[in-house]
Amino acid sequence: MTYSEAVSYILEIPKFTKKNDAEHTKLFLKYLGDPQRSYKVIHVAGTNGKGSVCAYLDAMLRDEGKKTGLFTSPHLIAVNERIAVNGAPVSDGEFVRLFESALEAVRRMETAGLQHPTFFEFLLGMALCAFRDAAVDYAILETGLGGRLDATSAVEPPEVCVITSIGYDHMQYLGNTLEEIAAEKAGIIRPGVPVFYAASSEESDSVIRETARNNGCFCKKIGKDAYEILGTEDKHIAFSCASDYYGNTTWKLNNIGKYQPGNAMLAMETMRWLTGEKGHPMRWRKSLSELKWAGRMEEVLPGVWVDGAHNISAVEAFAETAASDGEEKIIVFSAVKDKEYEKMARVLCEKVKASLYVVTHIDDERGTSAEQLGNIFRTYTDRPVEVRKSASGALAYALAVRGERKVYCLGSLYLTGTIKKLIQEVT
Repeated sequence: MTYSEAVSYILEIPKFTKKNDAEHTKLFLKYLGDPQRSYKVIHVAGTNGKGSVCAYLDAMLRDEGKKTGLFTSPHLIAVNERIAVNGAPVSDGEFVRLFESALEAVRRMETAGLQHPTFFEFLLGMALCAFRDAAVDYAILETGLGGRLDATSAVEPPEVCVITSIGYDHMQYLGNTLEEIAAEKAGIIRPGVPVFYAASSEESDSVIRETARNNGCFCKKIGKDAYEILGTEDKHIAFSCASDYYGNTTWKLNNIGKYQPGNAMLAMETMRWLTGEKGHPMRWRKSLSELKWAGRMEEVLPGVWVDGAHNISAVEAFAETAASDGEEKIIVFSAVKDKEYEKMARVLCEKVKASLYVVTHIDDERGTSAEQLGNIFRTYTDRPVEVRKSASGALAYALAVRGERKVYCLGSLYLTGTIKKLIQEVT
């Protein structure tokens, strides 16, 4: 079995299986030998910021001398990005080994009359086995969708539950109100397990607090009063912490996103609970200042950024950062059909006010047509709007005409991954 053959099989799974419940995932894990019982688990849910919080936790735990496993989604370029041990994705060879082991368990399940695991279940099982085999101390698991019904919720009980900011996304699955969406995210909460969450809105915050209280959990909200943004310098954003625990010092992140200090603070407070008096906050400063989380306000070429913002709340957070730099900019945008792309376009036109918008179509059946996006943008701005049928064409055009302008690419993680891959191929 080659790596490409293993990946092809995994990508075909959605065509021949269906959504399974948590009990099915637990059975799959049992066939795998219950690998999740070999280490402590940190479970992370939320609408935006999950990946960043997971990455910050992973880096800080390694600062404390812990061996870590990290399971995130989606991948941007290669599937094995989703499974990392001690900060590095598993190799192609290790991926194949994990795949073959998981497939053998699946064949035994099918012989017993059980349904094939879903795409996400299969990768989760591979990841949990990778972490067991590597003898990690902590596994950090990012939910795929929601929380209550997510396959990661079959791994219980976690050591701690973390819930990032709540906003509107995947409403067809999670509900149409912030309360309904928060209830799905809060579904990861387990009896007696501490909960740390980012302040979002009173509607969502109250649901998380009540769920934690009903489960007898310690619960702490991390709001904007926990830190103060000091500014950006040399492509780093600096902030200070309100708590004396972190000392009278400046913290920096290798990112310019104004939303990232909140994500870092949520991870830091979780770490504070995990390590107690044995924690070394000053060790965390170096890794946080150096950590680059791919696709999240990432500078991929000088003056060219990609950002994974793909829902209205994430685009609003992006706009706050982009609008504050005061420099001329070009926006490259694409989106999938099930997102609120018209609302996102309106925010980008009204709050960012770029000098040029370039819209495109991502190479996926879910992609919104470039022509449709172009018409939408033109209803909200009188600035130039260029339509390009491919991401490669959109990027090439933006680079050709940018001059001294910054270029920001966002709207879909598919677009982010495509642009990163295009740049990787030519650099």
